[in-house]
Amino acid sequence: MSTQTIADDPGTRQVVLDLIIEKGPITAAVLASILKLTPAAVRRHLTYLESNGKISNLEAAPGPKDRGRGRPARHYVATDAGRAPQQDGYAQMANKALEFIQLTSGEDAIDDFANRRSREVERRYSPVVLAAGADPQARLIALADALAQDGYAATVRQTPTGLALQLCQGSCPVQAVAKVYPKLCEAETQAFARLLNTHVQRLSTLADGGHVCTTSIPIATPKIPKRKPQRG
Repeated sequence: MSTQTIADDPGTRQVVLDLIIEKGPITAAVLASILKLTPAAVRRHLTYLESNGKISNLEAAPGPKDRGRGRPARHYVATDAGRAPQQDGYAQMANKALEFIQLTSGEDAIDDFANRRSREVERRYSPVVLAAGADPQARLIALADALAQDGYAATVRQTPTGLALQLCQGSCPVQAVAKVYPKLCEAETQAFARLLNTHVQRLSTLADGGHVCTTSIPIATPKIPKRKPQRG
């Protein structure tokens, strides 16, 4: 099979989509580098995926450093339609079941369900997180790896300040249910806080229209400059 045929293969297109789900927002140049393909080959897949509603592009406004450099690079993210094959096929049934619980047992029953879900998340990932030791960054990486194996397309990203890390989940098996019952997202955030033994902050969720579920985890305390004593 020729390199051209491999580049245009539907299987390669699915790999491109999977990478966008996991690492998006991501540029065509970065995708080409990862896949060892030409930018032109990657753009053919991007054009196909975008025309079929699987991805969308975010074209940031040029900043001061971009002046004179031409058009800024497009960053691609997956749409709900692009993530749909990875969604739970029983989402509609789950929503109906939770709706029935809510109608027959009240809002407290939904709270109980969310809390139970939170404890299940904690129990599932506690062994791998504890095995990583006491270092917060090592624990976070272990958690992200375990989530990735369960279909969450999870990665750890550094913030520009270096004071926090971000747990990014490009896919969520319960996204369609969490859209209707956001308490499931809150429950997951609480589980992450207990697993990592620190305060965490959920910055965005797929269920609420974000491009990725992003949770911020502090790893350092900002240094506050000492004030010079005033002369009397």
